[in-house]
Amino acid sequence: MNFENIKIGIVSVSDRASSGVYQDQGLPALQDWLGRALHNPIAFEPRLIADEQALISRTLIELVDAGCHLVLTTGGTGPAKRDVTPEATLAVADKEMPGFGEQMRQISLRFVPTAILSRQVAVIRGNCLIINLPGQPKAIAETLEGLKDEQGQQLVPGIFAAVPYCIDLIGGPYLESRPEVCKAFRPKSAIRPAQP
Repeated sequence: MNFENIKIGIVSVSDRASSGVYQDQGLPALQDWLGRALHNPIAFEPRLIADEQALISRTLIELVDAGCHLVLTTGGTGPAKRDVTPEATLAVADKEMPGFGEQMRQISLRFVPTAILSRQVAVIRGNCLIINLPGQPKAIAETLEGLKDEQGQQLVPGIFAAVPYCIDLIGGPYLESRPEVCKAFRPKSAIRPAQP
């Protein structure tokens, strides 16, 4: 099968991890999940940076300019003074995509009432989709994948189900997900036949 290449920016925003106080867990969690979820060959552009609004915005612009069609950030989305990832993300946006943040909070509310304190946003800049994810590896997987019952039936769709079609609509490569991890949804008219 021929799958289109995709360049994905992954950004972990953490004062303490970026200064070496503890080992960053966000980048490995993102890389692992995306590697399991997509058939496409992925070129990752990883960045580990401090909670500095101007630095976050600059990093996002740099990744979009480098040809990333998807950028996922983790960390810095709570109400604390140093949590500025949403502000930095909105500052570089051409369009805001509020449904992603709404769905992430719906998923997280199944686990913790403090999910309403999270401020994740998603935006489009050029032909790149940028999504702020939670900071914990378990929460990253839950919000991307959604919730399934013991039989593997989807209870709540994860946000990644909508990512491939969104990237189609903004002129990016055609992403093929592995349904056992996360089944992408496209209208029938947008589904391409498998290439030999």
